[in-house]
Amino acid sequence: MSATVEPTVEPTVVIVPGLRDHVADHWQTVLAGRLAEAGRVVRTVPPLAGRRISLDAQVANLAATLAPLDRPVLLVAHSAGVITTVHWAARHRADVRGALLATPADLETPLPDGHPTPAELAEHGWTPVPRARLPFASILAASADDPLGAPGRVAELARNWGSQLVQLGAVGHLNPASGYGEWPRAEELIRMLVSDSRSAPLGATPTGGHP
Repeated sequence: MSATVEPTVEPTVVIVPGLRDHVADHWQTVLAGRLAEAGRVVRTVPPLAGRRISLDAQVANLAATLAPLDRPVLLVAHSAGVITTVHWAARHRADVRGALLATPADLETPLPDGHPTPAELAEHGWTPVPRARLPFASILAASADDPLGAPGRVAELARNWGSQLVQLGAVGHLNPASGYGEWPRAEELIRMLVSDSRSAPLGATPTGGHP
């Protein structure tokens, strides 16, 4: 008698926006719509009505989005959403099969005018940023000219987290102000993460490292 083949369950894609990313023309919003149209299950962490600069509130909001899900998850985070994700991973566990970490904001160095100061970020729990290896596979997509994260600093975060570093070239902060909008590369990187998770042995806990 042949063994029963269990159907493959596609992970739910959970979009983790940054503090300013809940806008219609952001690539994460466009991506969520494209994936949903293709039949994928997608959830977006909603914006907070207040306490937006509170790290604890952002982590709790991500945890609340993940709690009711009954299938594996793939996280797609951008900017401060990447930092929310790594703080969440230091405190919580879920069946996360992978994470796309796009242009993380370096919150441990002064940001351009108009952004929170280092003192404000420290007061609200964002720093120090966790540096432990992530307990799931991850791809860090980095920009060569990101005003919110110098390439060397971002590469160091990738090494700390055990992320595969993918260089995108000069894409700014990968936001509408930089022309993104649509970012088709996101779907390619998501497919890479899903493929990696399927190749892991049954029951294995995916790690953050890639060849």
